[in-house]
Amino acid sequence: METRRSEAEGPLSTRVAAVDDAPPTPPAPTTGRRKAGPVREWLVVSASGWSYQEEVGKHSIMRRMGLPSRDLRVLDTLLSYPSTILGRERAVVIKLEHIRVIVTATEVLIPNFRDPLVAAFVQDLKSRVSTSISPQQDVSTSRSPPFPDVCVSPTQTARDSSNDCMTLQTLMSAHDRQEPSTGVKTDEVVYMGTKVLPFEFRALEVCLESACKFLESEASELEKEAYPTLDELTSQINSLNLERVRQIKNHLVALSVRVQKVRDEIEHLLDDDMDMAEMHLTEKLLHQSERGSSKLENSVEPDKESDELESDAANGKENAGGFDADIHELEMLLEAYFMQVDGTLRKLSTLRDYVDDTEDYINIMLDDKQNHLLQMGVILSMATILITVGILVTGIFAINIHIPLYDSPYITFEETVGALVGGSIILFIIAIWWGRRSGILQ
Repeated sequence: METRRSEAEGPLSTRVAAVDDAPPTPPAPTTGRRKAGPVREWLVVSASGWSYQEEVGKHSIMRRMGLPSRDLRVLDTLLSYPSTILGRERAVVIKLEHIRVIVTATEVLIPNFRDPLVAAFVQDLKSRVSTSISPQQDVSTSRSPPFPDVCVSPTQTARDSSNDCMTLQTLMSAHDRQEPSTGVKTDEVVYMGTKVLPFEFRALEVCLESACKFLESEASELEKEAYPTLDELTSQINSLNLERVRQIKNHLVALSVRVQKVRDEIEHLLDDDMDMAEMHLTEKLLHQSERGSSKLENSVEPDKESDELESDAANGKENAGGFDADIHELEMLLEAYFMQVDGTLRKLSTLRDYVDDTEDYINIMLDDKQNHLLQMGVILSMATILITVGILVTGIFAINIHIPLYDSPYITFEETVGALVGGSIILFIIAIWWGRRSGILQ
């Protein structure tokens, strides 16, 4: 009865383990009733830089993050989905090549963190977020992993210290527990003399950078393999080189489609201000906190509030939450990586043009060889016709009919054969001269 009650009242029980420098601990064997719903292991990287693993269910993620099931299918490693970036009310779902993450205002959830390709991304993400100010350092609101009542220790040596042991309940989302804000806007925070972006933008930047580097490295490797192979094919046309070029072209087409999809996704975000406004998760939390405190203090005049809402709607930057998002920083961030992806796509387009030019050159060479073969066939046909004429004359003389020419004492066998061969050669030379003069032969 207690197990059934815990499943109905709250999220699925989780297993949390520190994974900064140690391999993940295998899950403990469960006893009793089997838990409902599929469970998968996620790596959670918080805004402070520490990380842990937890086993959570799909429905628990949907409930806590406010995501529909179709958004989670985008992150499924068993399904093939194109690159996409989805801004939602409380999270941003990012699928860029091998990067599959859910970004909130204070944490990043990674489902495929055991993939060797994702290891470098995870380390980069930890270092980037740990060297920057997190939203908890700027506002009094805090957010936790979406599953409470689990004590998390960042390192094994800190388990004896009660200050280092944080509970997921204390990091609960400001969406569920709101406290008065300090009034400091996140994108105006200055750390070490540098303006700091919100946490979700820093995480998005790491995702974009990792995906762009991955695509750029693949494009560079393809270039290194393609250009020597194409040059070798122009000098030596054989089945082995043709097969290698075919494989390179298939890889080039597939890579171009992937890069084009990433470029189109970033371009779609740049063209839609509402989608970019949806990705301001930290500002949403601050806005909700400010609205909650304003309602409690009754300090907002109705006329002034309605005027502000009308002004925001006129500017076209107000989203469903009713706040005016400054999309300038996000727009600059997306434009930078849009240019980088566009450069990779142009590099692949140049390689594709080189492949097409090589194919055209090969076709021209083959056509030229075919023309030479046709000319050789014409010459041989002419020679065959002239030889046939000599054979015809010989056949006529072989008819068993007596004529006076046979009784001539001045004509011998050698003279007759020589006359036939010489006449055939003279006719062949005349035919070649006529063919070149008329342009049939070159």
